[in-house]
Amino acid sequence: MPLLWLHDGTTPAADLDVIAPPPSERWWSLASEPDLLALADAGRRWAVAGVGMGGQAAVRLALRHPDRFPVAAAVDAAFDFHDLHGRGTALDDLFPTRERARQATAVLHVDACRWPPHLWFAADPAGPWHRGADRLHEKLTAYGVPHTADLDTSGPGYAAKKLPELLAFVAAGLAREARRLA
Repeated sequence: MPLLWLHDGTTPAADLDVIAPPPSERWWSLASEPDLLALADAGRRWAVAGVGMGGQAAVRLALRHPDRFPVAAAVDAAFDFHDLHGRGTALDDLFPTRERARQATAVLHVDACRWPPHLWFAADPAGPWHRGADRLHEKLTAYGVPHTADLDTSGPGYAAKKLPELLAFVAAGLAREARRLA
């Protein structure tokens, strides 16, 4: 199974079939979903992963389409990106209000009955995206959705140091999915 990598300019060195579209500010919005789904051949199951805004888009895509993306992982995902609305970012053009931006976040797309079976995310406690990751972890836990979250590890070069762990999780999830009956 291939990996759809939604990145911030980095491409992982991995023994995986990786499709990495160029970074896009549209990843913040649900409007990017048709383009991302078009990249991911409908006849196959995919892993999806990313960093920052791409990490948020990856987890949201898997939460909305768990049958197509059974493996999802993110590092320092911008789960609370709506907090940037009104600060002169691209979000101001994508969403008319902060609330409309919040409605597009991964946290609001958790379904207690459908989820990707392999979900992992990590956020640096000293980083700007930690609270959003903690909020997603709380909601997934409350709904009983299995997942793995590293919200305690910190340090310089955080995202780069977490990429090998992300890739190992993705590879293991893809291997388990390959053995699963469709």
